[in-house]
Amino acid sequence: MTFDESIFKAYDIRGTYPEQLNEHIARFVGAGLVDYLGCKEVYIGRDMRLSSEAIFDAIADGILSVGADVVDLGLISTDGLYFAVGKYGAEAGIMITASHNPADYNGFKMCKAGAVPLSGTDGLPEIKDFVRESEIPANGERGSIRRRNIDEDYAEHCLSFIDAGVIKPFHIAIDAGNGIAGKTIPPVFERLPVEVERMYFTLDGSFPNHPASPIEPENTKELREKVASDQTLDMGAAFDGDADRMFLVDEKGRLLGGDMVTALVAKKLLAKHAGESVVYNLICSKAVPETIENMGGKPIRTRVGHAIIKPIMKRENAIFGGEHSGHFYFRENWFADSGLIALLVCLELLSEADRPLSELVAEIDHYYRSGEINSKVNDRNATIEKMREYATDKGYRVDDLDGVTIYGDGWWANLRPSNTEPLIRLNAEADSPELLDKVTNEILGLVRN
Repeated sequence: MTFDESIFKAYDIRGTYPEQLNEHIARFVGAGLVDYLGCKEVYIGRDMRLSSEAIFDAIADGILSVGADVVDLGLISTDGLYFAVGKYGAEAGIMITASHNPADYNGFKMCKAGAVPLSGTDGLPEIKDFVRESEIPANGERGSIRRRNIDEDYAEHCLSFIDAGVIKPFHIAIDAGNGIAGKTIPPVFERLPVEVERMYFTLDGSFPNHPASPIEPENTKELREKVASDQTLDMGAAFDGDADRMFLVDEKGRLLGGDMVTALVAKKLLAKHAGESVVYNLICSKAVPETIENMGGKPIRTRVGHAIIKPIMKRENAIFGGEHSGHFYFRENWFADSGLIALLVCLELLSEADRPLSELVAEIDHYYRSGEINSKVNDRNATIEKMREYATDKGYRVDDLDGVTIYGDGWWANLRPSNTEPLIRLNAEADSPELLDKVTNEILGLVRN
C-alpha cells in the first residue's frame, strides 16, 4: 500500500483524517500490531474526536481479521488505556487519539504488556513496514469482540494514590477543553468533598471553545481569568484532549509550568517515601532537583520525551517522573503518565499545607524562565555547534545530554533541535528577570543571525 509514511512519528501515529490517516490504513495498523507482537487480544480505547468511532471500527476489523480478539473499552483517556493494559494484564493496547492536535487529526498511541509504549525504536517501524508491504487474509479465522467498562476501577486506582480522607472542601475550576477529561473527571471527584466548576465538560471533537492544548497560554486564558476573578476558587486545572497532560492555575490566576507541578508532586510523594528517586527532564527549573534533594530524594536528570523517561524510571525504580510539558509518570501506574493522578496528589499536598497554592510554589521557585522559544534555522546541527563554540570561548560549562546546555553565573540555557521541524528550541532560566532578558537576547541573536 502507498500512504503518507510521515504519519509514523517518534512515539505514535498521527495525521489528518481522512487525507493522511483513514479507515483503510487503520485496518492494516491493527493487523500489523498483532503481527508484530504475536498477541491474541488487544484492548482498544478511543477519545471523542469526530472520526474516532469510524477509525475504531476499522482498526478493530484489522485485528479481528488476523484472528485476534478485541476488548472495546469505549470512550476513555490515554492514561485510562495504560491503566487497563497494566491492571488487567493485557498483551497490547491501542488508544485512538491525536491528543492536543486540531480537530481534523487522529492517530494511535500503542503499547504492549505492562503498558510499555511502542515507539520509533520498538514496533512502529515494523508496523509501518506491514502497512506498506503486507496483505490481510480475506477468509481467515476471525477473532471476537467484547466490551469492558473500566470507569469505576480506574477511579479507584487514581484515588489509591492519596488519602481521600484528608482532602479539604476545595472549590476548583477544571477546563476539560471538550476533551475526554469531561468523562473521566466526574467519577473521581464524586468521591471527594471538592466542588468542581466545570468548564467545557461536554465531549465535542470539533473543540468549539478552544483547542484542547493547555501548553499554549492562549488556551488557558479563560480558566486563568475565571480563577483570578472568582475569590471562592482555590485553583484551576486544564487537561489536553486525551487527558494525559495537566496544567495548574494558582488562586491568583497564574499558570504553573509542568516543572512546578513536578516539584510539588515530588515534594508530596517524597514526604511519604523518603529516599526514593525522581526523574525530571533537563528543561525543568532548577527548583525541581533542589526540591527533590531537600526532601531527601535522588534527582535524576534526563532528555526530553516519555520514550526516554519511562525506561530510566524502570531502571532506577523511580517513584515519579515529570516533564515541563505537563506529563507526570508514576511507578505505581506502570510508569505511565496521568494528569489526573498528579492533580489529586497536589490537592492532598494543598489540604495538608493549609496554605494557598501560590505560597507553596513561592517556597520552592526562586527563578525566572523564558518559556520555550522557537527559531527557524537552516541547519540545526550547525547552530548547536555554533552555540557550543560560543560557550567554550566564554568559559561556560557545557553539557550535551539533549542538544547543548550552557551554564553561566546565575543562569542556564538549553538549545535543542526539534525532531520534526527545522526549528531550534531555546529554554533559559536565571536568578533575575534582567539577567534572563540579557541571556535570552544574546543567545537568540547568535541563533538567528
